[in-house]
Amino acid sequence: MSEVCIIGGGASGLMAALTALSDPRNRVTLLERQGRVGRKLLSTGNGRCNLSNRHASPAHYHGADPDFCRPALEAFPVAETLRFFHQLGLVTVEEPDGKLYPRSNTANSVLDVLRLALEGQPDRLTLRTGDPVTSLKCRGQGFTVTLESGEVLRDMDCVILAAGGAAGSKVGGVLDGYRLAKGLGHHRTALTPALVQLKTDPTYPRSLKGVKNTARITLRRGREVLAENHGEILFTEYGVSGPAIFEISRYAIGEDVTLSLDLWPEQSEADTVAWLRRRQALALRNRELTCGQAFTGALHSRLSQMAAKYAGLSPSLPLADAPEEALAALAHTCKCFVLPVTGICGFDQAQVTAGGLRTDEFDPHTLQSRLVPGLYACGEVLDVDGDCGGYNLQWAWSSGHLAGQLR
Repeated sequence: MSEVCIIGGGASGLMAALTALSDPRNRVTLLERQGRVGRKLLSTGNGRCNLSNRHASPAHYHGADPDFCRPALEAFPVAETLRFFHQLGLVTVEEPDGKLYPRSNTANSVLDVLRLALEGQPDRLTLRTGDPVTSLKCRGQGFTVTLESGEVLRDMDCVILAAGGAAGSKVGGVLDGYRLAKGLGHHRTALTPALVQLKTDPTYPRSLKGVKNTARITLRRGREVLAENHGEILFTEYGVSGPAIFEISRYAIGEDVTLSLDLWPEQSEADTVAWLRRRQALALRNRELTCGQAFTGALHSRLSQMAAKYAGLSPSLPLADAPEEALAALAHTCKCFVLPVTGICGFDQAQVTAGGLRTDEFDPHTLQSRLVPGLYACGEVLDVDGDCGGYNLQWAWSSGHLAGQLR
């Protein structure tokens, strides 16, 4: 009987545990520093749990070696992941963009089927929660694990590091995995928050707090384009959020970065001017229509008010009295609303950590350490992170399954 210790009871750790338990020769000790397993899982997808994405492939992942994730994704692809969860009783639904959710629309359903599956293995599973690991040492052919309570687990044949990353500290994000791996000679890359909100000059976003809009997004440093995207954005008190912002947040690092928003991407600036001229013709018959209401019917009312202020116009100016250059200024604001980026939000608000344990120190086909035989790593603790939309959880399932095979 092999003694397997898994450090971390998040998505990848739970998958690793169930995979290891599928081999009757293994006995598993699952350690989770928090009072219960899977707490971070409950917060994913705004509580809905976007558990995967039909389009998962290495093209959607990042790190020093983005292709490192390929063997795990190919060994346990989306179809296998869905088959695994369906066998546990989870019913899933797919959205048009490939995002996969539990039919119940609640993350509790995903965690519950995993927890029930673990409870079905009482003879070969030991679950310990609320007692963080303080030390991990390699002793000859095995490992010794020391807990904060002072308890020492000896003669562990294999250890799987599934301790997650630094993101989401309120729901379990810690540096434990990096620290424990470092004690065994491993190294990590720089850690930065990813899939996170942008901070900008708050002058305009503050008045737009809570407003959503579909936009074309461009991040620039001077004339250099750092990243581009298209999708839903959400204005906040301190800047901009939303899925389309999350996906490019990793590039908003450094000084002199600006965010340019095309608030009406379906049409050109010339088309927007023409549309405003037609609105102005209407305003000749309705003197109550103001420059602050110029985009009423096309944009949120607060966005329309903001556009007038940004263009240097009084929102109360009758649109009928606006000169041609005022219409041009309004159209340009709509198509090129620029905000200076002052930074990104921190790990507390980030959905995932960019960076992690160096992947060149692990075998991508087994996820076993090249430095310490018997040590494996999976999930966010490695230098692999995915785009927004279920890709990070798919990496957790695929890597946890691969590591749990203990090859």
